[in-house]
Amino acid sequence: MAQAWKCSGLRWSADGPVLVWDGGRRSALTWGKRVAFEVAEGGVRTCVGARGHACPVSAAVPGRSTGARCEECARLDRAHSVAADTIADDPRPYHVYLAWFGPGMVKVGITAEERGSARLLEQGAVCFSWLGVGPLMAARRTEELLRAALRVPDRIPYAEKRAVRAALPETAADRAREVAELHGRAVALPAWPESLVREPLRVVDHVGVFGLADVPVASGGVSELVAGGAVGGELVAAAGPDLHLATGGGVVVLDTRLMTGWGLVPATGDQLTVPVRQFKEAAGVQDGLF
Repeated sequence: MAQAWKCSGLRWSADGPVLVWDGGRRSALTWGKRVAFEVAEGGVRTCVGARGHACPVSAAVPGRSTGARCEECARLDRAHSVAADTIADDPRPYHVYLAWFGPGMVKVGITAEERGSARLLEQGAVCFSWLGVGPLMAARRTEELLRAALRVPDRIPYAEKRAVRAALPETAADRAREVAELHGRAVALPAWPESLVREPLRVVDHVGVFGLADVPVASGGVSELVAGGAVGGELVAAAGPDLHLATGGGVVVLDTRLMTGWGLVPATGDQLTVPVRQFKEAAGVQDGLF
């Protein structure tokens, strides 16, 4: 039997998306590459642990969970994250950004300046612009200011991000319009924290990076992996954690977060023998990579 590998997630590098495996092995993903694997027969999906530490009880986790963590490990992981507002003394400078995912869908967020645009690629932002840069708490206050004054959310469910990808405006200028309008309103707010330096509008477009131009609309998405199930197809695009795969039954989206916690082995063919959820608006909505 082939050796089973465990995936630790999709990462974005300067050269594009990369699948990372436990132990440090990395698989670069390029358009046209075949992506094919099977879940080991009789396998059970187990918790991936927290903060680089294994789950002490190797708890089983549901196949549809995108976090692949048991309740205790999920709590520990979030307790040490910037997103949970539990780290107030981080000395690093932080960027505040506006990210656009599709018509009517803009969010505000923060990311460590040293990470560059990696956070935006990980979220599947179609385009974005920095708003400002400064200390963590000033960035947090600015994020709250935009939520309260301009009603800009700081979270958008991932299913909603996928649902608008097939209806993206054709030109970069049209895709940038909502970000530009909000950027102008945001930097004009009178309560802007003094320690946060405003940054000029510069919209970065990721349609080319994600390979989303002229990609066939996805007909559905993998809802979960199952023991003995197979996934196979040709990579035609990627955005955030999603791979868009061209299979014998059309383009299907695979959220790579569903791969974590399983033992996976190589496979051949373009078959899909895992549960797939059909998209209600398949004719007008591009849902992601494979």
